[in-house]
Amino acid sequence: MLHEEAHMSKSAPAFAALRYVSAVCLIASFTLALTPNIGWSSDLRRTAIVVAVEKARPSIVNIHGKKTLIEAGGDAYGEERRVNGMGTGIVIDPRGYILTNYHVIEGVSRIQVSMADGQQTIAQMVARDVKTDLAVIKIPVDGPLPVITIGTSSDLMLGEPVIAVGNAYGYPHTVTRGIISALKRSVEVSDTQKYDDLIQTDASINPGNSGGPLLNIDGEMIGVNAAVRVGAQGIGFAIPVDNAMQVAAQLLSSRSVSSTWHGIRTTTVHANAHPHTMVEGVFSGSPAEKVGLKSGDVVVSVNGKPVERKLDIETALIGLDSGQKVPLLIERDGEQVELSLTLAKAPQQSEDVNDRAWAALGLRLSPISSAEFRRYRTNYRGGLRVASVRVDSAADQQGIRKDDVLVGMHVWETISMENVTYILNHSSEVEQPMKFFILRGKDTLYGHLPVTLR
Repeated sequence: MLHEEAHMSKSAPAFAALRYVSAVCLIASFTLALTPNIGWSSDLRRTAIVVAVEKARPSIVNIHGKKTLIEAGGDAYGEERRVNGMGTGIVIDPRGYILTNYHVIEGVSRIQVSMADGQQTIAQMVARDVKTDLAVIKIPVDGPLPVITIGTSSDLMLGEPVIAVGNAYGYPHTVTRGIISALKRSVEVSDTQKYDDLIQTDASINPGNSGGPLLNIDGEMIGVNAAVRVGAQGIGFAIPVDNAMQVAAQLLSSRSVSSTWHGIRTTTVHANAHPHTMVEGVFSGSPAEKVGLKSGDVVVSVNGKPVERKLDIETALIGLDSGQKVPLLIERDGEQVELSLTLAKAPQQSEDVNDRAWAALGLRLSPISSAEFRRYRTNYRGGLRVASVRVDSAADQQGIRKDDVLVGMHVWETISMENVTYILNHSSEVEQPMKFFILRGKDTLYGHLPVTLR
């Protein structure tokens, strides 16, 4: 019919041409009614936001489970209450490693994870960092998972459009949009949690969004949604992705996951929005030093896997044992150099730190779980229990006792043994004796303790 009408004589009556146009319109309308996803406006509907969400959604998971909260009650320690927890996670490695906020899975005995395709599974805790409120969990996988595209937070602009995706109020994969409202915000969201250097956005971030990605318009993760301001509308906060990836690299370090050691200290440099990892230095006696790595070398690949960030180095080494040789490709003075690095057994860091603390402070310390620490009802975010005090040491003379909880020295927190390492390494930079703070029962006590390095 259409073919015949297209070859009508020029002498045909005008109404015949009109009838042809009407027929075409009728057929077009009928076709559009049957296929609503195909139309003249479809290209306009596929906005950059739609494309960004489609790109990121498969690598975003929903997390839920029951957790225990401690509330003020009739006794000195408060009352426990079981609640339903919820949050979001981001796949950062195809083998099932997921980054989230620590407060999302803190106190959850059975971490339930729902994938974008509806598949559900149980995750296990891998590592956590209480100070930054980040944690890594792992789920079992049958094949490689889609991984979030990681951007950078080094070039963010005020007013830049952003997208938040997460398990808002338990509604999976909720999408909200907004702009970057401010940068480098410091926010205290509770008596026990304070964040520094946050991205502020007016994209709606609700309870359950925690641990999910803040995306730029290209669908790249530029932040990890972490906090909402109670009572405020249009104000949410995210941890900058560059900071989050540094923490993730520590949590998934070969030392933490496989008890192996490479000894490479790196920094991530962003050149033309493309990150690369540069060697900052190597530890004395480490495999990196033995293989000849130097400051200024750029790490191109590890074990055949391309490297952009420190996290890529660590994930490339997961599952490898000490003594294994790892191919290393670096760029030095404009030329690529192939090296073979032999992983070593990781030094016993906690024991080393305790030996140093015993010598310098007269204390042996041990970690305290967050659930146990909350019973102290204090504004401090964590501490280390005093396991023993050396007789006649400065700590002994200051009255520190076994089972006291060390919560800070000078201006630094003592939440982890790594904090103690930092304090001992920087003690020469501050005035001695150093002020310390401890918890004893309901009391917070302080004194001044000289740090005697030997």
